[in-house]
Amino acid sequence: CLTGCHLVLVPAGMPRKPGQTRDDLFKINADIAKGIVEACAKYCPDAVLGMIVNPVNSVVPAMAELYKKKGLDPLKIVGISTLDVVRANKFVGEETGKNATF
Repeated sequence: CLTGCHLVLVPAGMPRKPGQTRDDLFKINADIAKGIVEACAKYCPDAVLGMIVNPVNSVVPAMAELYKKKGLDPLKIVGISTLDVVRANKFVGEETGKNATF
């Protein structure tokens, strides 16, 4: 189903659990993302991959490095960080009692 795709959105990974470190989260989510990125490298190597995964600032560079090692363009791997912004707005809204969408 990936063959010939030009854009692949990858909403992969688990949410962070209480007490879990970002390193723990990275290990889990990077492993999940790696399987998808490897499949894209095989079936749609020219596609842009939009990674919606936490921690985005760690997983995206790791996946770009994986693409680079395969001889593919690492700039095809991009992070979509709106998820963090939405979560932060929700948290601030809950703490302040204000509308999170301002």
